[in-house]
Amino acid sequence: MRTAFRFVIVIILLGVVLGGIFGYKYYQSGQMQEQMSQSQAPTKISAVKSQTENWTPLIKAVGSIEAINGIEVANEVPGVVETINFESGDTAAKGDVLIRLNAAIDEAALRTRRAEAQLAEQEYERLSDLLPKRAISQSQFDEAKANFDAARARVNEAEAQLSKKVIRAPFDGKLGLRMVDQGEYIATGRSIVEINMLNPIYADFTLSEKDLPLISNGYEVVATVAAVPDQIFKGRVSAINTSVNPQTRTVRVRATLDNADELLRPGMFATINTRQPEDRQVITVPRTAISYNTYGDYVYVVTENDDGQLVVDRRTVESGDVRDGQVAVTRGLEAGEQVVAKGLLRLRAGQTVTVMDEDSGADGDDSNSAEASE
Repeated sequence: MRTAFRFVIVIILLGVVLGGIFGYKYYQSGQMQEQMSQSQAPTKISAVKSQTENWTPLIKAVGSIEAINGIEVANEVPGVVETINFESGDTAAKGDVLIRLNAAIDEAALRTRRAEAQLAEQEYERLSDLLPKRAISQSQFDEAKANFDAARARVNEAEAQLSKKVIRAPFDGKLGLRMVDQGEYIATGRSIVEINMLNPIYADFTLSEKDLPLISNGYEVVATVAAVPDQIFKGRVSAINTSVNPQTRTVRVRATLDNADELLRPGMFATINTRQPEDRQVITVPRTAISYNTYGDYVYVVTENDDGQLVVDRRTVESGDVRDGQVAVTRGLEAGEQVVAKGLLRLRAGQTVTVMDEDSGADGDDSNSAEASE
């Protein structure tokens, strides 16, 4: 009796388990049929035609901003700072006095040299009058002339030594931070202030040796810096190095930029585009129409199948420059072909679609991040 009862319970439990399994499978089958029926409905997409545009070829590089003239002003002789005639951040003209060192000893030495020169001159003039009368020998006259010349040279030497106690701006430029104080003793070669000529200004950058035939002096350049990202700085290539670096196989190029507002400063990191003088035709599509993938970039091209339905075909392309939201397609696409403008993540090759107007707001993910290869 107990055996029969247990047998019945096992049968009931098996029935419940099997019923649950079959019921779940039936539910899955229904869901799959529903998804398939939904997938068969054409997907609404936003499409655009690839077009031909005239673009100026650009050679992109990175570099740094350099002053045409930029140094740290230093003193040639030691001394005590007597006066300071500038403030940090001032604009200086060539020859402006920046600081004066105490020069009392040098001034006294100059007065001595001038007195010696005056005495030597008097002696020379006196003997000059006596030489025609043969009252002195030629050697006495020659000695007097040599003494006079030496005295004048010593005066010039003392004047040059005294002038070194006055430090002047070597060229027009913008002064940096003052690095000395009044009354301070400064040794030879002490940095006093930085001065840079800011307008115009250089942009130095490097290009690969393969790009060397594509640039020349006078080509237009456009530079941007992180400090003022919304502003571009225009200039021209002014010099190209005569040799290629054998380690990096790159060549140094220098452009001269207009910097009237002095927004560019030496040492800034710059992105530099060199424009070639002639335009070329390129095929372009919106940036959102391309999916950038580790296995290769691709677009979805809208075509018509044998039944007259619109379908999308996934096609690998090579992309180039990006300008104003448009991407140049260098290979894989012809002008006039219709491509999906956005929402690539929800599409698959061969899927039927319905093309909506660009402004219709067809739903979809606008971000074309990398996908796994199908």
